[in-house]
Amino acid sequence: MLKQGLELKQTQKLSPLQIQTIKLLELPIQDLEQRVRAELEENPVLDDTPDSNSESGSKDISLDELKEDDYIPSYKLKVNNWGKDPRPEYNTFSVKQSFTQTLMDQLGYRSLSRQEYDVASFIIGSLDSDGYLRRDIDSLVDDMAFRGGITTDTAEVLRMLEVVQEFEPSGVGARNLQECLLIQLKACRDCEEIRNACRIVKDEFQEFSNRHFQKVMSHLGINEQQLKAAMARIVKLNPSPGGTADDAYVDQAQQIVPDFVLDEEDGRLTFSMPRFSVPEIRVNKKYADLLMQAGSSSERARNEAATFVKQKLDSAKWFVEALKQRQNTLNKTMQAILDYQYEYFKDGDERCLRPMVLKDIAEKTGFDISTISRVVNSKFIETHFGIFPLKYFFSEGMENSEGEEVSTRELKKALRECVDAEDKKKPLTDEQLVVEMEKKGYKVARRTIAKYRGQLDIPLARWRKEL
Repeated sequence: MLKQGLELKQTQKLSPLQIQTIKLLELPIQDLEQRVRAELEENPVLDDTPDSNSESGSKDISLDELKEDDYIPSYKLKVNNWGKDPRPEYNTFSVKQSFTQTLMDQLGYRSLSRQEYDVASFIIGSLDSDGYLRRDIDSLVDDMAFRGGITTDTAEVLRMLEVVQEFEPSGVGARNLQECLLIQLKACRDCEEIRNACRIVKDEFQEFSNRHFQKVMSHLGINEQQLKAAMARIVKLNPSPGGTADDAYVDQAQQIVPDFVLDEEDGRLTFSMPRFSVPEIRVNKKYADLLMQAGSSSERARNEAATFVKQKLDSAKWFVEALKQRQNTLNKTMQAILDYQYEYFKDGDERCLRPMVLKDIAEKTGFDISTISRVVNSKFIETHFGIFPLKYFFSEGMENSEGEEVSTRELKKALRECVDAEDKKKPLTDEQLVVEMEKKGYKVARRTIAKYRGQLDIPLARWRKEL
């Protein structure tokens, strides 16, 4: 049976200013600068260049106050007034030749038929970012026919793959790690270490990967000294040849520009945000003219012109206010982090890094946890001991043997020290690491050791074994 009824619900609707602020809050400094540039180009009411002819109150000018005497000198509609970075070392964008283009250039120097060139080009286009060919040869033949209109066979594809495998960086075009290493070894000058290294990789790759060194020596009839010399050659090889020639876009994305800079003034730690300042808002003469011209036309045209300019002015005010709120939020959040981790920021000693979670900073600032999360995301600070993401300073805590709370980062550092100090011929198991950590005053479970070991990219004991 259906029933009708009234239900009262209370919902919260975000204002345009709140939506704008949330979007800007998440942006790191590089993306923010691009966003401001775009806004300056799209909305001529905004101007980030101080105007010596305008009065201090011009940035708050309203439509009702617009008169013929209130004209503000015009500026270019197409914004090109973004000043030079005051910290030029951060203007690091550069264009590299892409990995694929590097290989295609080398292909162009080979004397090949059109058919061979097309097959080799398709192979190059099928390589992954590490420079490997992960595709099955038969499926590659089918793909060339259906997608590239190239009629070929397995023998020709394999022959052209050998051509690609001769290109730089050495190891490119390999179908697995073993083949990648062999390609690089065959390109080296012939000597005893290289010959032994080739035999190890070709015939004893599985035993070598599992660190069964005694079996390798026994199977190949070589001694420990010869094995060490061959291993020294193998470990210098590049397992990811494609990684040596990043695309320009990847290179750009990997650059880090700090949002905050840690300073010291009269023995006290402070910070600054030197990369950004809020632009002024002024009415462009072009739009003032538009209103004046509309005054002599019909009432409808005058209303439309006034509505259009008002929309631009409101949009500009929302944007500038959102930037101010972003600046204020970042300042308060960074100050709270600095206060909380003050001892650590003095010299970067990880032992002074206190356990800290988002809730701690939210309580100190009065902001919501989601706001702190947005601030922390993709933001960096430059200190006298390195550049760090703000996320670095957040970690959960555990108690040591004396009942003092220590951060998980301190525990990881202690774990790393235990592994670095171990006998590499008899590396410590996770159970033995538990004992070593207890000796340092940290009571940690074996599963926690395994978890931290994985986060630190420390392999299992048998993988850390050396001769």
